[in-house]
Amino acid sequence: MSLISGFIQLPWWGYILVTLGLTHITIASVTLFLHRAQAHRALDLHPVVSHFFRFWLWLTTGMVTKQWVAVHRKHHAKCEGPEDPHSPHVAGIDKVMLEGAELYRKEADNAETLEQYGHGTPNDWLERHLYSKRNFWGVSLLAVIDFLLFGFYGITIWAIQMLWIPFWAAGIINGLGHWWGYRNFEPRDGSTNLINIGFLIGGEEMHNNHHAFPSSAKFSVKPWEFDIGWFYIRILSLLGLAKVRRTAPRLAHETSKEHIDLETARAIISGRMHIMADYARQVIRPVLRQEIAQTEDGGMKALLVRARHALIREESRMTSRLRERLDNALHHNAMLETVYNYRKQLQETWDKTHANQEKLLQSLQEWCQRAEASGIQALQEFAASLRGLTLKTG
Repeated sequence: MSLISGFIQLPWWGYILVTLGLTHITIASVTLFLHRAQAHRALDLHPVVSHFFRFWLWLTTGMVTKQWVAVHRKHHAKCEGPEDPHSPHVAGIDKVMLEGAELYRKEADNAETLEQYGHGTPNDWLERHLYSKRNFWGVSLLAVIDFLLFGFYGITIWAIQMLWIPFWAAGIINGLGHWWGYRNFEPRDGSTNLINIGFLIGGEEMHNNHHAFPSSAKFSVKPWEFDIGWFYIRILSLLGLAKVRRTAPRLAHETSKEHIDLETARAIISGRMHIMADYARQVIRPVLRQEIAQTEDGGMKALLVRARHALIREESRMTSRLRERLDNALHHNAMLETVYNYRKQLQETWDKTHANQEKLLQSLQEWCQRAEASGIQALQEFAASLRGLTLKTG
């Protein structure tokens, strides 16, 4: 052993692999334990697994479970509003990207946030006397361990470990994950999927999917998306070390159903994000393509093409430019205005009546009757498809 090399000597690429492996365990600890299990109660972890994650996060990040959970729950409750702890639409993308860790620490010191949103987190002897009270002991111990194992190279590894979560979670996910990327769904926030392969950040890359279904243990939704965090959960489940409590609702169609009933209403409410995505794909886009094809005016074609994103965007997330494009398109095209207004009415149906099942059922039945009498084929077919909706089980 020497101060330069430590107990373990590796080629240059070996240090890179060790660093990536160690930081990936930290990412897995954040997404599985802090995020999916603690903040959203989407799964239950075996006490041994749960405590390993607590210890590892204490050692590699110094984060306190109650603080992280409280800040994240407040982010969901106040998303993109002035009380959101780290919204790039409020604080600015540069602020969140470069100072995301500082924004987190500021909110973590807010006693009111911890009291309101930090309930249900671990409160045993170790949490009270070590993990929370002496949370910086862990990262200090890690510096010694890294140095003893890898010498001066270990100090570099330790520094990367200290920067890993602030950069990827506080900066990339909280920043770019609400600013840039693709959207499968239109929740009332700016969440985006950065890529459809959730590997580097444990599946957190699919942030729009998560905001659409916050209580789901699985972040991938489309067949072409991969969530490595869900892969780990399935392995733990097979070993009896985890139990999935909730995943995103899956909808099915029963061709024998001819009328909307309470089962249908419950399926529509649970799967409303899917319903709105289906409406965009099955109604708005086909009608838009049809209107573009039938329009001979070049200027009008260009107007409709520019409005294609605005027609499916959640209204609360529209920029002034998108709003102007939408208004212009709807003003000049009665067919698009009709299907767009039906979209708004469908959303208002469950926004206003979801707490009362009888009123919801009546409102949905009335919406379907109007849609089927609209004379617009795509809208009629969509309304008919709603009648057979049910929730998949198992």
